[in-house]
Amino acid sequence: MTRQATPQLIAEHAALLPALVRMGLLKDDQNLEMSALTGGVSSLIVKVSTGGQSFCVKRALPQLKVSALWEAPVSRNRGEVAWLRYANRIIPGSVPQVLGEDAQDCIFAMSYLPSALYPVWKQQLLDGNVDPRSATQVAGLLAKIHAASARDLDLLARFDHDDDFVAIRLSPYFLHTAQQHPDCADALHGLVQQTLAHKHVLIHGDVSPKNILTGPDGVVLLDAECACLGDAAFDLAFVLTHLLLKCIHLPSKAADFLACFDALADHYLQQVDWEPVVELEQRACGLLAGMLLARVDGKSPVEYLTLPQQHDFIRGQTMAWLQHPAKRLSLMRQQWTTYS
Repeated sequence: MTRQATPQLIAEHAALLPALVRMGLLKDDQNLEMSALTGGVSSLIVKVSTGGQSFCVKRALPQLKVSALWEAPVSRNRGEVAWLRYANRIIPGSVPQVLGEDAQDCIFAMSYLPSALYPVWKQQLLDGNVDPRSATQVAGLLAKIHAASARDLDLLARFDHDDDFVAIRLSPYFLHTAQQHPDCADALHGLVQQTLAHKHVLIHGDVSPKNILTGPDGVVLLDAECACLGDAAFDLAFVLTHLLLKCIHLPSKAADFLACFDALADHYLQQVDWEPVVELEQRACGLLAGMLLARVDGKSPVEYLTLPQQHDFIRGQTMAWLQHPAKRLSLMRQQWTTYS
């Protein structure tokens, strides 16, 4: 066995070996190479190569790798496996294929998608490579999974668990941010109550560009640790948040990011048929405001916005929206163009 990593990572990698054997992906005498993959704060993700075959192994961490204390149950790993298998049935190829699962250690293996063929959408956006077609593909993928799951009551019942979602999303985003902004605390607490009261579909819970690959046959969605029965507006607002934030990072490309925002929001809303689209959009507006503020003052601030004036703009705009909620995503998008 050969590994190229720090001593700490080598120990973490070695701890994966018993699970690989139990999953039938590794024989006791088989040589392999292991290397850490980057991109997330909530899990250990390792590329494993054995005899010409490569795959990924993922293990959920009990404490996320951020500056603030952020703990989450490792059992979320099993929900992620179930979501990946379901999404692959609805849209084959839209997610990595699950190759094995080890419930004992909360570890699973999935297909490895090389970066040369499957670049990360986040990096493309940060580099100014902005294509609205990718946004449209994301909208279509989300809408199809949401629509299909809304009609599968047995599936939704299996994902009806709020504890993980509160621990991983609602608390670190909205409740933590409410502590930093007492003037908006009621609105942020209201977003938590609203989200828990509108559970109609199977949501992904982390539709971030860092979890989206732009493959040769369309986008591929990763990292479904937050998957649960929830509000479709949460997934929609989550990905739209990142497109608005990119406008601040690269003002020269703001028009392109806003074109992606329009393409994604419009294509998604056109396909909503499981509830009144007007109501879903209104909830998404409130969530968008709260998420934007949380990416500055929550437990997981975006790393590429560091200037005080950038933070001030986000706080000023989003706090106004929280106190006087918008009803249309298009209106929020228009008001965001004032930043430069």
